[in-house]
Amino acid sequence: MRRACLAVALSGALALSTAPAAPAASGFTTSMEVFEPGGSIHRVTVTRPASDRAAARIARPADVVPIEQNGPSDTTFDLVVVGDGYTADEMSTYSEHVKSSIDQLFSIEPYKSYRKQFNIWQVNVVSQDSGVSNDPDQGIQRNTALGSYFWCGNTERLLCVDETKAKQYAAAAPDVDQILVLANSTKYGGSGGEVATSSGGNAASSQIVQHELGHSIGGLADEYDYGTCDPSEPSEPNATSLTEAQMRDQQAKWYQYLGRPSPDGGTVGAYEGSRYCQTGMYRPSENSIMRTLGQPFNPPSTDAMIAGFYREAPSLAPHRRAA
Repeated sequence: MRRACLAVALSGALALSTAPAAPAASGFTTSMEVFEPGGSIHRVTVTRPASDRAAARIARPADVVPIEQNGPSDTTFDLVVVGDGYTADEMSTYSEHVKSSIDQLFSIEPYKSYRKQFNIWQVNVVSQDSGVSNDPDQGIQRNTALGSYFWCGNTERLLCVDETKAKQYAAAAPDVDQILVLANSTKYGGSGGEVATSSGGNAASSQIVQHELGHSIGGLADEYDYGTCDPSEPSEPNATSLTEAQMRDQQAKWYQYLGRPSPDGGTVGAYEGSRYCQTGMYRPSENSIMRTLGQPFNPPSTDAMIAGFYREAPSLAPHRRAA
């Protein structure tokens, strides 16, 4: 399975988890991306209970519904959606939430133009109770199949689930490249890691998915600065320690894209401040979705995403090059 992240809100902002540290007896600590209401991003540290990673067994198998089948799984990207907090009487609501969330995910480029490179599977998981624990207030407990709950790590809009169970349910699909858990809530929030979560009834949360698949599919770096960083040349295609002149001289990184129009209204260049560095690290455009939610992918990142869509079948990828 490809590893991906998703984001969540913290006190009105949205936060996202990256690779967790080794779990301690009482819990494990995770570095988080926090998305402010205006879309800016910074980082925090959140501690989750060790029970979130405990071994689990699913109560019963779940039905798998093909939402879109666009090719064999060995040549396409398989996105598996698993529901939580939906009772047997709410399966139609769950299906509506899946459709809305998927449509929002594919509303921007390059997802929009390359939607047929995806297979999308819906796993119908039935919960005893409707909704999510700690929603709308702390202390509210609901018995759901995946144990979804807000206030994960004392962060209001961080939505966590039993990831082991989520993977077990998702395994019913023909193939799994990314798991997205939709929880039965309209509250803005979600979380990230190997299993991404999002509020099924809140379409705005899909912007988090757009950003986080940039990491898992395109291998993209975050383009914002934070003040603590590694100044060495990174492997990601959208971050570099080289200036624009150095890229041209060395024919390195996105030198072929320099001067091209960027969908944020500017041109592709070397804009200082990227990959958590305030200085000495550059990004391709003034702004992009890897820097601020709601923004488009810049041209180098767009082509990296398209290459990622065809990672399992590179020979089928369209030939693209910078003008």
